[in-house]
Amino acid sequence: MDEMDFPTPDVEVESVLPTELKARIDAKENVTLLDARMESDYNEWKIDGENVESINVPYFNFLDEEIDDEILAQIPDDQAVTVLCAKGGASEFVAGSLKEQGYDVNHLEDGMNGWASIYEAVEVERYDGAGTLLQYQRPSSGCLGYFVHDGDEAAVIDPLRAFTDRYLADADELGVDLQYAIDTHIHADHISGIRTLAAEGVEGSIPAAAVDRGVTYADDVTVADDGDEFQVGDATIETIFTPGHTSGMTSYLIDGELLATGDGLFVESVARPDLEEGDEGAKDAAKQLYDSLQERVLSLPDDTLIGGAHFSDSAVPAADGTYTASIGELEKDMAALTMDKDEFVELILSDMPPRPANYEQIIATNLGQQATGDEEAFELELGPNNCAASQESLAGD
Repeated sequence: MDEMDFPTPDVEVESVLPTELKARIDAKENVTLLDARMESDYNEWKIDGENVESINVPYFNFLDEEIDDEILAQIPDDQAVTVLCAKGGASEFVAGSLKEQGYDVNHLEDGMNGWASIYEAVEVERYDGAGTLLQYQRPSSGCLGYFVHDGDEAAVIDPLRAFTDRYLADADELGVDLQYAIDTHIHADHISGIRTLAAEGVEGSIPAAAVDRGVTYADDVTVADDGDEFQVGDATIETIFTPGHTSGMTSYLIDGELLATGDGLFVESVARPDLEEGDEGAKDAAKQLYDSLQERVLSLPDDTLIGGAHFSDSAVPAADGTYTASIGELEKDMAALTMDKDEFVELILSDMPPRPANYEQIIATNLGQQATGDEEAFELELGPNNCAASQESLAGD
């Protein structure tokens, strides 16, 4: 049943904005969610939190005029419940049915699509370079991006197509000119905003090493070689080639203070090596990743901050709310970074999560080999990112 087919409830149902729900979760309030999506969708991707109780009862259980008592018994009747679904139609219907039964309920506006529209900017307070550095956070998928501005210039690293207007609006609000949009690699979990920003007059850039994967638009953007630099006011962004996650994976050192590692290194794990060449090429890619980490990343000063392109549910934010950590902290907390090569390869091949949903279509879109409309692009990237090598955190092991 399409969500547009659900009847309007006979009772008025209050809606909750996704940002309001996120604020409650961040404030450690007790939140009870009734997720009305199918079990398979729920198991793949749901809203979690330390104080979040999540119950999955698919919407079809509420279609009968008389709701089964066993279904009702699963739903708390002594506290407020927020019902959610994919887009908001089913949840409003289910919430209305429960309200008629006397439950204290509301529903999440726009459902999980609304949750996926949350995009927050948090200042990296430990950044001590020129200008100001912000970390963009998309809690629904764990995507991270970086926005550095100094004087009247700015650059964004790993922008998402869905938030093209956001970057331009933020630059306008800050009174800066968005000069560069830089990708660390060909992403497999979200649609890049490089080309949409380039269409708005921003200089797009991709790593030179990524072009050979079949990029069709290399002539329309800047191709960054190892050692190339981008100037943003007094801040310098240095290109550092760090293959492993992909053959073109490249990190960007922002004014010597924070290394935007893309999907090479995260605060809780390291990259998975199988998204470009599959299982057959994963072992060689893992060896390449080890060399990149040891020779290009961990060789930087211990106080250099690391900021990946993703975070998982097991990641612990820093005191400033960003998913960043110094190299010294990571080497202390993550044994994988101090292993020899054979141990490292064995570890990261042993516990890889399922590959990101729709990753082949997303890669084809990011290469320019497949045309994808905005709505389809948004749908393709819904769900967890799964770009790390481990299902659980490697930090503190």
